[in-house]
Amino acid sequence: MASIGAVVAKPLRAAKHGDRTFTSIAFLSMLWLALAFAILCLGVLLVDSFLDGRTRLDSNLLTRYTSRVLPDRAGARAAILGSAWVIATTAVLAIPLGIAAGVYLEEFADPRRWYNKVIEVNLSNLAAVPAIVYGMLTAGFALAIGMERRIVLAGGIALALLVLPVIIISTREAVRSVPQEIRHGSLALGATPLQTIWRQTLPAAIPGIATGAILALSRAFGEAAPLLLLGGLVFVTYDPTGLNSGFTTLPIQIFNWASQPQLAFQQVASAAIILMLVMLLLMNAIAIFIRNRYQNKW
Repeated sequence: MASIGAVVAKPLRAAKHGDRTFTSIAFLSMLWLALAFAILCLGVLLVDSFLDGRTRLDSNLLTRYTSRVLPDRAGARAAILGSAWVIATTAVLAIPLGIAAGVYLEEFADPRRWYNKVIEVNLSNLAAVPAIVYGMLTAGFALAIGMERRIVLAGGIALALLVLPVIIISTREAVRSVPQEIRHGSLALGATPLQTIWRQTLPAAIPGIATGAILALSRAFGEAAPLLLLGGLVFVTYDPTGLNSGFTTLPIQIFNWASQPQLAFQQVASAAIILMLVMLLLMNAIAIFIRNRYQNKW
């Protein structure tokens, strides 16, 4: 009877990932240096803005209107309220349409259809289009229908076009992350596909959708180029009262103050930059809280 030799298993070892050649290490070092340089420049700009504008971080900045002759008493009240009106209009226009488009493309669209392929390609391209292009598109649309360009509604349309691809993409990712078992279980119990989407998939995807929508609105909040192209006002001494009201926003107001030669205007511009940064950080913090608090772990 032939003897059977014992097979000794080799100890498991962790595989080495990544190329450790001199070229790869040098390239990785250059990437880290570029990132560190960008963070350093950002930090210097933030510190410089804080040092210049700290004396103007007072109640006048929030409650007073801008001024051409008294920069020490100039405020950003009209810009803050104008930003609120424009961002609220953007949210009303972009979020429902973006969610509906994202759900359709992810759940109902046939990827083999040529028009759905065209939508997919254009959606990816639109997410990288410069913001000023959306301002040009909105200006042309307003001219075609005879709508005034310097109103809240026009600004909301421009920014809604800007953030719509981001909301669609984030909605698709959130819906895609919902396990198929939830859909199958709902359909097996007799629910229609539309009822499954409305009562099961969308509620489970709300944290991801809300996070993407808030981050998209944060981007819109800091945009000035499309609004300037629409003729956004730089000197407003009244509160916006509706969609047909003239407006200014914080980025436009900061641009106006920063272009003035007086040192006092530079200081109030720095203070407004700090204020806008705090508002942006607050919006991003809300998005992170929603994601961490309500995100499901499947």
